[in-house]
Amino acid sequence: MSLLRIRKPKTRKGKKVLLAREPQLIESARSMLFVDGRKCSGNVKLCMRDLQQLKKPLVKILHRKNDITPFDDPSSLEFLTMKNDTALFTFGSTSKKRPDNILIGRIFENEVLDMFELGIKRYQSIAEFKNDKIGACVKPCLVFNGPKWAQTEELRRLRSMFIDMFQREKVESIRLQGVEHVLSFTVTNDMSVLMRSYKILLKKSGQKTPRIELEEIGPSADFSVRRTKIASEDLYKLARKQPKQLRVTKKKNISTDPLGNTKGRVHMGKQQTGSIQTRRVKALRKTPEEKRENRQKKKVALKAAALEALAASE
Repeated sequence: MSLLRIRKPKTRKGKKVLLAREPQLIESARSMLFVDGRKCSGNVKLCMRDLQQLKKPLVKILHRKNDITPFDDPSSLEFLTMKNDTALFTFGSTSKKRPDNILIGRIFENEVLDMFELGIKRYQSIAEFKNDKIGACVKPCLVFNGPKWAQTEELRRLRSMFIDMFQREKVESIRLQGVEHVLSFTVTNDMSVLMRSYKILLKKSGQKTPRIELEEIGPSADFSVRRTKIASEDLYKLARKQPKQLRVTKKKNISTDPLGNTKGRVHMGKQQTGSIQTRRVKALRKTPEEKRENRQKKKVALKAAALEALAASE
């Protein structure tokens, strides 16, 4: 990354490419690089093909086989991700010691941040489910079942990894018919990860809210967690740091009720109502009719007082 920053572009297109690789205030959706290892089995190829279909169009595929061992030397994988400008990668391989192996990971500052090696215990591809599929480029709804995802730091990072994998562009609002796809992840007692894919069907319920049914459309996979490599707490905290421009500052004396209404409190000093010059305001001056009525009221009051005084003297 330091070489890219020092190198000066010679063309306008090269300048745009280097600027696009620089850190942005609002990052776009992350792309994923798919790399084949020295040898891949049938389940590994099917799994990578289905992941590409779920991740489209944010994918970049390398068809040439690569003799890479990411846990021993990740430099080759880091170079490929930097060259293709991708923040996520999937590496498929198989060997006698680790058959049907899928490795997923993410990059920060052109270095591997987290890596998870998953072994395929059972796999059913999308083609094996003979039913209607969802459209392309659909943002899935992710469901993580059970409290085991928060038991260990490795599982918490793996859950965050799955969220990064299937996350797309951020949207402010969505209609009910727009939620079409569900990806479910479950951790079993033997620490296996079960991934299931469902299509959401909206059925008639006789009410305003429809009845929801789930139909499995694939892929369906059972993974075993083999090896993991996670970043330290300091590096992970640095990778999650948000720019100051995007931080939401809390405003004083402003609150929101459960209905979503915003309420504000205004502080005012003591009002000196006795010293307000209201007579000089033209709008508050008395009309001639009001003045005549006041004079008549005074005359009546004086006559009543004089009569009371005469009665008291007698």
